[in-house]
Amino acid sequence: VSVMQTGFAFLEAGSVRSKNTTNIIMKNVLDLFIGAIMYFAIGYSFAYGKPGNAFIGHNYFFATNMDENFTYAGWFFQYVFAATASTIVSGAMAERTEFTTYMVYFTFLTGFVYPVVAHWCWSESPCVLFKLQKYILVKPHGLSYIDYAGSGVVHLTGGSAALVGAIALGPRIGRFKPDGTVNDLPGHTVTVAALGGFILFVGFMAFNGGSQLSISNPGDGNVVALSVMNTVLGGASGAIVAMLVYKTTDAIRGEDHYWSLLITINGGLAGMVSMCAGCNDMLPWAAVVIGTIAGLAFMGWHHLMLFCKIDDPLDAVAVHLGGGLAGVLLAPIFVMKGLTSPETQQHVGGIIYGGNYLAFQSFGWNLLGAVAIIGWTVAISTLLFGSMKLLGVLRVSEADELRGLDEIKHGEPAYPIKSYSDQ
Repeated sequence: VSVMQTGFAFLEAGSVRSKNTTNIIMKNVLDLFIGAIMYFAIGYSFAYGKPGNAFIGHNYFFATNMDENFTYAGWFFQYVFAATASTIVSGAMAERTEFTTYMVYFTFLTGFVYPVVAHWCWSESPCVLFKLQKYILVKPHGLSYIDYAGSGVVHLTGGSAALVGAIALGPRIGRFKPDGTVNDLPGHTVTVAALGGFILFVGFMAFNGGSQLSISNPGDGNVVALSVMNTVLGGASGAIVAMLVYKTTDAIRGEDHYWSLLITINGGLAGMVSMCAGCNDMLPWAAVVIGTIAGLAFMGWHHLMLFCKIDDPLDAVAVHLGGGLAGVLLAPIFVMKGLTSPETQQHVGGIIYGGNYLAFQSFGWNLLGAVAIIGWTVAISTLLFGSMKLLGVLRVSEADELRGLDEIKHGEPAYPIKSYSDQ
């Protein structure tokens, strides 16, 4: 999963213009390193610290007061998930964000925003939303939120933050013409972007398969294998659908129509993102269906962002918010076993395989969980990005943006002119 950071770095580097390559790779490097310090200091504590309450954990700060519930392996696995959530934001805000501002944001995201969501959904302390069952339901059943590997916890969180960041920043100079039409600003190397995509495809198998968190117990191997197979199938169907929709819709409109590599890669990533929620507990045919829907969702968000004049150089919002939301909402429909009813100690199943009202309630909790994740992330991100925008520290100057951030911010252009000649 940690190697996925390499995939994100290459995908983002290839998708931006050459003058901003060093800048975007630097952000990916610091996602790992600043993220490590923040998750060590407070992030893991807020997410999994025991004791904790329904809102947040509060123990293990700086890896102190450790007990049998704290493991180094558990810290590392959860840390790379937190780094993934923060990396999503850098793609949507590429080529125009003040470097120091971005460091402040992903410090906050890794240390507080993401850990609170992880605590709500994955810790053993029931989220305050699920404690409300006795008030929302006449007869509560102890059901909760299904999200095996983070369609909501990781990707919906990162995608929501990316959306707010892209809106707050505004589009890159020249992205939209005066008449409102889209002006293409292609990245400088499709080859590097494609390499990043391949690395992420492999990484997602670890992301989802590894979420079993063990391999030595009876049945672990089958769950991991099923998760990997479903991840591949979901990604495959998402990629093929996105590729076909992109070409077909342009053809229908009478425009030039192409087999887009980057759209195909992002469609595959959206399909794999959608698998995170329930890949361990669904038949392979369901993975194909969900991946197909995720591919359609990706294309829908892709066009919606352009229609609303929101500039996202990586399509990060379409991939992670679109694919993540599809996964969270579809998992309770297609899972085979689902949650266990505290009353009967029987599996509730999904809406298709369970067919009872408890399965529909399970869908309701996933819907509520998605709303809670989006609401929390959007609210905190709006406060943070909004305050930075009011202070005038969110976006680089027009002159710096036109010249490129590599030279201005880092003094290390990825492709220095001097390296091509002795003159």
